[in-house]
Amino acid sequence: MSEAEASIGDGAVQGMAPTGGQGGSPVVLQVLPSLVAGGVERGTVEVAGALVEAGGTALVASAGGPMVRALERAGGRHFELPLASKNPLTVRRNVERLAALIEGQGVEIVHARSRAPAWSALWAAERSGRPFVTTVHAPYAVGGLPFKRRYNAVMARGERVICISRFVRDYVAASYGTPPERLRLVYRGVDLEVFDPDRVSAERVVQLAQRWRLPDGVPVIMLPGRLTRWKGQLELLRAAARLEDFEFVVALVGDDQGREAYRAELEREIRGLGLQAKAMLAGPCSDMAAAYMLSDVVVSASTAPEGFGRIVAEAQAMGRPVVASDHGGAPEQLLAGETGLLYPPGDLDALAAALRRALSLDAEQRARLAAVAIERVRAMFSKRAMCDGTLAVYRELLNERAMRALTG
Repeated sequence: MSEAEASIGDGAVQGMAPTGGQGGSPVVLQVLPSLVAGGVERGTVEVAGALVEAGGTALVASAGGPMVRALERAGGRHFELPLASKNPLTVRRNVERLAALIEGQGVEIVHARSRAPAWSALWAAERSGRPFVTTVHAPYAVGGLPFKRRYNAVMARGERVICISRFVRDYVAASYGTPPERLRLVYRGVDLEVFDPDRVSAERVVQLAQRWRLPDGVPVIMLPGRLTRWKGQLELLRAAARLEDFEFVVALVGDDQGREAYRAELEREIRGLGLQAKAMLAGPCSDMAAAYMLSDVVVSASTAPEGFGRIVAEAQAMGRPVVASDHGGAPEQLLAGETGLLYPPGDLDALAAALRRALSLDAEQRARLAAVAIERVRAMFSKRAMCDGTLAVYRELLNERAMRALTG
């Protein structure tokens, strides 16, 4: 735990003086399991930075992780709690800890981003009389178990429920009966200071190509994402094997995160399909903007619907054609036939056909696609739009509370 982190004991806040609203600026506590590298965590840090920039106070409670430093650089403050635990006793104890934090730091809004900590945050917010907000990032599997449905339902209990796509919004409304006046659509956002073709030097692209040992002039089909089965790496390999008349390299970019058996399965599949010279496991990449610039086609082949799927937006921000499975949030991001191609999930023939079309684009078609894609992402899917939308929800709730107080 860093010096800027504070420990929350049972019923007491240690290591940091109360903040409270300063000059009317809101104090917002975001709650999530941990601050590891991931889309939810990145969004938490980005919203914290925007809140600080707007004059507010950004607090985050989690079990910690490598992104605590990024939060601190953004001006946020971290409080370490065992919020990654699903143990009922720990969840109950976290209610006391969060209630103490809320009171001690003058928190005005509690914003939960994941289910287990959301239960603790809900009860603590109710006890403290603070507005409770949730963000739903994806549909939740229930497997036919009523208990799971009740457990998941906490994410629909916010006074405002932020949904990261229309797909997620429709899921929440249909699954939990959440009335539309409590639902707010706020798309996830792309950092356009990072994902901007004009900001990526040729040197960065060349260095990455050399590191990956890519052959000169051969088109690159990239699938970014951690190595896990539902991300669709196997489907992409099997579809690409049907493009016998094309030269290409498939780059599977992402960390196996300890899934050594699946990584070995991918390596066997590459050999079995005869793709040893046409496919590679590139591993994690610290310069994804350069990776997109290296790519001729970016693929999102998720076999289960994603709430948003940020790589679809990131690739378009870099002017790259995208091939994506036609479910989840992907169809909202793509203009099918203009900025990318959609295919029915699991249809390998359709995926192969979409890859063929994308690889066959000429220079003029690619330039036209890039212009439309970049403009659309900047208009609809920027980090700034995401942060502004989230802060607007906070203001709405505080204004609503203020009006209720005035009218009795």
